[in-house]
Amino acid sequence: MPTERLGLTPSQTVGPYLHLGLQWPEGPLVVPEGTPGSFLIRGRVLDGNGEPVVDAVVESWQADPAGCFGDACTPELGHAAHADDPRRAPAGFRGFGRCETDGEGRYWLRTVKPAPLPARDGGTEAPHLNLSIFARGLLDRVVTRLYFPDESNEDDPVLRLVDPSRRPTLIARVVDGGYEFDIRLQGPGETVFFDV
Repeated sequence: MPTERLGLTPSQTVGPYLHLGLQWPEGPLVVPEGTPGSFLIRGRVLDGNGEPVVDAVVESWQADPAGCFGDACTPELGHAAHADDPRRAPAGFRGFGRCETDGEGRYWLRTVKPAPLPARDGGTEAPHLNLSIFARGLLDRVVTRLYFPDESNEDDPVLRLVDPSRRPTLIARVVDGGYEFDIRLQGPGETVFFDV
């Protein structure tokens, strides 16, 4: 009896269940309210037509002001993980944040500025946040970086790999109380995303 071959099952995009499953009420607080030196990062996630993406999730991951990731300070870089270290992360620093977008595609995070980091090439990476975006219509997350406009970014080895005409999509804007960083998933002014 001949065997019928079935076609491949179609790929599934990230659905609304992902948004619901990733909700975390205190997620936008990388540091607690009132942390000295903390500020807000606000922005919108937009689709290719410039319309808000209302069911996206933006995750951040960053070093602290001493260049440590959470409690993982590296002694070979001059960091110490003991309680008396004056470079210790602010109390309550998580290094990780998560915010779902609202009905206008807006997200926000409360954080502190990370330190520059040593790069693999022996140089220095400018202070930055790593951002992952999950949304309906994406087969996987997309990953980008947020750089600060008031830092020396020109020698950052990752930013130097990006076409100069597209670098502005990775630089936040100074606004009252912090920074603004819109994420455009495609189309004119598309944010640069990295293959990680």
